[in-house]
Amino acid sequence: MEKKWSNRDAPQEELSHYEVEHEDADPILYPDNLRRVDKPVTAIVIGAGKRGNIYGGFALHFPDQLKMVGVADPNAIRQERFAASHGILPENRFNNWEDVFKKPRFADAVIICNPDHLHYGPCIAAMDAGYHILLEKPISPREDECRDILARSRNSDRILAVCHVLRYAPYFRKLKELLSREAIGKVLSIQHLEPIEYVHMSHSYVRGNWHNSKTSAPIILAKSSHDLDILRWLIGRPCRSVHAFGEVGWFKEENAPAGSTHRCTDGCKVENTCPYSALQIYYRDRKRNYVFDLPADKSRQPAYILDQLKTSDYGRCVYRMDNDQPDHYVSTLLFEGGITAAFSLEAFTSYEGRRTRIMGSMGDIVGDMTEFTITHYRSGKQEHWMEKTDKHGGGDWRLMADFVQAVSKNDPGLLTSTIDTSIESHLMGFAAEKSRKENAVIAVNL
Repeated sequence: MEKKWSNRDAPQEELSHYEVEHEDADPILYPDNLRRVDKPVTAIVIGAGKRGNIYGGFALHFPDQLKMVGVADPNAIRQERFAASHGILPENRFNNWEDVFKKPRFADAVIICNPDHLHYGPCIAAMDAGYHILLEKPISPREDECRDILARSRNSDRILAVCHVLRYAPYFRKLKELLSREAIGKVLSIQHLEPIEYVHMSHSYVRGNWHNSKTSAPIILAKSSHDLDILRWLIGRPCRSVHAFGEVGWFKEENAPAGSTHRCTDGCKVENTCPYSALQIYYRDRKRNYVFDLPADKSRQPAYILDQLKTSDYGRCVYRMDNDQPDHYVSTLLFEGGITAAFSLEAFTSYEGRRTRIMGSMGDIVGDMTEFTITHYRSGKQEHWMEKTDKHGGGDWRLMADFVQAVSKNDPGLLTSTIDTSIESHLMGFAAEKSRKENAVIAVNL
């Protein structure tokens, strides 16, 4: 007999979805872990792109919890839009992050969401200035910078949290609860899949800001430090060694179809049948257009998008980019106690949403971010869990709710993703990259 349950205690209507400002952006699930604070926590965002607006959006919907009082972004349109939506004073709007710290501290916290390779500078400056910090993953694409941030944080009385939002997602929290009480006996092995989805891959890791690891971060960190972190968190033991494989298998010039051109707008003869057509994705379907900072006047948007496709990387042929991010990446991880995990990062899927298989001595669990089924070997009975979700499993604003509480009480123990715990996923990622490039089993040195 199958038993069904949900971890939701609040009424259904309290967990409705909210569509963020961009028309084609992902819905955000309302948090169910809000608790009263004496006064709103104040924060400055560094980087007013998609992630900065998601975290900042929490303040717009819960002004008694969080107030954004500063913004730094070199993109004038993004800076102005963020400042206008939050009512930020002109003197607290900055073109670069360095200028934020030329002023005496004027907020409780800094939320760092600028490009991956630029995280280190503002993080160090924020620590030196006495701010609490919420740092978008990855901490840094460089191991020495990650370790330096960790070392400095240990001499600070301020909170430094990493945006490993999956730890706050109901799906993974329920899995953690079950494994902690040994609901399936001893965990012996986990198989975990992150399907990027083919258009997402082409958008972010072939054409987009993360297409080249040398100017951003390796994809195992830029995309999958979440997944390495979740494996470590669920297993609850240190990772000892990694063996990884992966490469650019498809998005390279030798696979360009006959008749294709350097840009989709250059009269490409196969554009209308190419699944990666920039004209189809951005112009006809109007997907992922938040990257273009569209003009408010909708009548101007079609011409503006076409101009962007003729001049930016988003209009270039996916087979003729200077991309180096593997489009398939497999890592085998050995954890303390002989527990194994197999993690696959895959570009070529028609779907998104992590898939999980957990094998235990007394049962197993099969899930896909929205639901899972646990099967008990002794009885043969099954239990089914289901929950509303979003692209990050409902974790984005649950993280924000806990961060507000932690800052308000100056208590890092109210968070599960402080720098001390989040650092391990990055060290696993650095070991995986070394393994992939050297074709060797690499020890993870904590």
